[in-house]
Amino acid sequence: MKHSTRVFLALGLTLASAFSQSAELRTFTSAQGKAVQAKLVGVSGPNVTIETAAGQKFTLPITSLSAADQQYLKTAGAAAPKYTFKPGPNDKLEPAAVNEIVGQPLFDEAPLWTSSAEAVAARLKIPQESKTKTGSSYRAYTKDDYQLFGAHPYSVAMYAENDKVTNFSLVFANKGDLFSAKGSGELHFDKDTPPAKAAEIVKTAMEKDLVAIAETLTKKLGAPKKERFGEGKAGRMNMQRWDWRGHAILLAEAEGEYVGVQIVTTAFADAGGKVEDTTDKVIRAKALANLEKRANGDVVIGDIPMVDQGPKGYCVPATAERAMRYLGVPADMYILANAGETGFGGGTSVSTLLEGMAGQIRSKRRSFDAWKGELKLKEIAKYIDKGVPLMWCLFSTDGFNDTANKRTKERKDVTEWAAWKTKVTTEAANNSLPKDKTTGHVVLIIGYNKDTNEIAFSDSWGERFKERWITLPEAEQVSQQYFYVVGF
Repeated sequence: MKHSTRVFLALGLTLASAFSQSAELRTFTSAQGKAVQAKLVGVSGPNVTIETAAGQKFTLPITSLSAADQQYLKTAGAAAPKYTFKPGPNDKLEPAAVNEIVGQPLFDEAPLWTSSAEAVAARLKIPQESKTKTGSSYRAYTKDDYQLFGAHPYSVAMYAENDKVTNFSLVFANKGDLFSAKGSGELHFDKDTPPAKAAEIVKTAMEKDLVAIAETLTKKLGAPKKERFGEGKAGRMNMQRWDWRGHAILLAEAEGEYVGVQIVTTAFADAGGKVEDTTDKVIRAKALANLEKRANGDVVIGDIPMVDQGPKGYCVPATAERAMRYLGVPADMYILANAGETGFGGGTSVSTLLEGMAGQIRSKRRSFDAWKGELKLKEIAKYIDKGVPLMWCLFSTDGFNDTANKRTKERKDVTEWAAWKTKVTTEAANNSLPKDKTTGHVVLIIGYNKDTNEIAFSDSWGERFKERWITLPEAEQVSQQYFYVVGF
């Protein structure tokens, strides 16, 4: 039985009928149709807290409620009481005092979880990475002088739901960014050969950051708690934890991989970082709602979160994170890279990574398919028509990227699609795109056009690369013929 269903059953059994007359109570209904009367306590990111007249509080994913309740919370959430948390010994510290050890103006009087994500990102100078109908993310690959908690973070990522902050993921010394390329996008293939003593360099850098961060936090917030946090074999880790005013700061070390800090709600940390499942019914409806059918015959999936892999070869974990988050499975590309035995500067084993994450995907009631074969529009359409993208392994050569960039730009001005079909068919027949095994890459196929025989794909290189087009024959020339799908 689903946790949210059990909660509603429990609530229904404990409510006395006399309480139903309370002016503060309203009927909340789960996605499975179970109803209960309770009052709204507060909304924090993707979660809502409700309280029965008997005084029982329950925190649930907003998506576990009916569509009507979700709509109610969009307006009521803004006026709901402030985020509540268990008081702790560090709470007397003012935000300014905590920000001294943070090194940036992260905290304010209002908890992060009730703050505007856009406003927090602005004061931290983190650009927006992605925005969907309900979610958004902000990410910065920082300069060398940027400091957080006494060390230099290579990646600063903030996630939000309905413009309310849900969590931070900070990555310090790690084997990807320490040996990354000198450029992003297509340039990530042009990376220097990692030094012979790469493992030793990573170990030394990680030890330095781990000590610096722990000492900085302990100096102001006291000795940490030692806890286990996260889900799945690769995602569950030992953490050092410090709390302040409803914020849990978690420091972790993935041996030989990375040093990371997560900032989450204390309630989420108390739950060990476990996220409730989302039912197939809800996911199917969301996926179909994201399908765009354009007048020119394009069928494209919208609202897929973007993850910018930055100047390193993390296309596999970044693309996998996008596919997983799109279908309600929590993911982080650095943790996925750990599972995939990623090399220094990148170079992830596709099969190893995807085999490692298969268990996590299936534990969240999502399906996971893999196959080898030619690109076939009928097979692509089978998934796209359900609102499900495909992970496609290819060789992202200069010729392929030049063609895709040119076509995507020209497509924006097309009005005569019959003429466009003739043009791209002729060009594809005369275009030779040799494979280059040094340019192995993974993207999401997000759309197709049967009339023009084109497919749309999306790279993990930022918003500029979220939708590009190529003909099927040209795509087949550079295809590795491996496909993976997170579905339902």
